[in-house]
Amino acid sequence: MQTNERPASAAPAEGASPLSFSERRRRRSEDPITALHYQLAAARASGHLEAVVLVDDSGCLVAGAGAWPACEELAAYAPLLANPHAIASASVGSRVASLSPEVEVRCLDFDGAEVLLCGRGGTVARNDSMTRAAAGCLRILRAAA
Repeated sequence: MQTNERPASAAPAEGASPLSFSERRRRRSEDPITALHYQLAAARASGHLEAVVLVDDSGCLVAGAGAWPACEELAAYAPLLANPHAIASASVGSRVASLSPEVEVRCLDFDGAEVLLCGRGGTVARNDSMTRAAAGCLRILRAAA
């Protein structure tokens, strides 16, 4: 695994404005899982989220940022939060209902497969943070394919 830190004092690339340079990622990795973690960690920080995860359509955690128990819970419930009609148990339905107001789920299409981006908590910045995270995750996944 190779990671690269971009120095804060580095000059912008030719043709880039200083503003766009300051918004560029500082932590990078050639490893897709590490890159996804960095993307989600940045989204978590900017949106003041408790946790944010990327999962497959069965709830298997691909990458996450936040406390491990919170990430695991989000991963497990993300498919049901995205598709509440699939809930077959009253107790599970109760937990999904209690999570719903504080969770945002985005269904992302990656080469015909659905992946879910799920964030919990946050402020009004959550929507923008999740939008940037969705674009970043798809970019990373497509580059790795």
